[in-house]
Amino acid sequence: MRIALYEPEIAGNVGAVLRLGACLGVPVDLIEPMGFVWDDRRVRRAAMDYIDHVTVTRHASWADFLARHSGARLVLLTSKASQSPYDFAFQADDILLFGRESAGVPDAVADCCPHRLRLPMQPGVRSFNLAMSAGIAVSEALRQTGQLPAA
Repeated sequence: MRIALYEPEIAGNVGAVLRLGACLGVPVDLIEPMGFVWDDRRVRRAAMDYIDHVTVTRHASWADFLARHSGARLVLLTSKASQSPYDFAFQADDILLFGRESAGVPDAVADCCPHRLRLPMQPGVRSFNLAMSAGIAVSEALRQTGQLPAA
């Protein structure tokens, strides 16, 4: 299981996702460009010392990411989907892809993802925060595949 963030814009969200990856033992891929400088102190502040316990791979572009993970099953979390992660059969080596906070992913990126999921939520609201979305989806994927860390 992996978490991939497509062109993330907010350092604090990335820091929170890195902390999530550290706690759940899930590597994180960051697909550039990002909306902040990587050494931004806000990332380290949000991730705290957890950043030393997560595997982070940075990719210069979407093409670089695809080349490195060719053949991997991409599962896009998007507000434009209709299927719930709770009605989806995750696989242990899935890559859960999350788009930019302001705009998600472009159509060309979405077209590379055969599986698209939407987190269930109340009508009238647009979306969860990026880090919260990742936490919900990754936890369910790990639960289904028997990869949750021991309590």
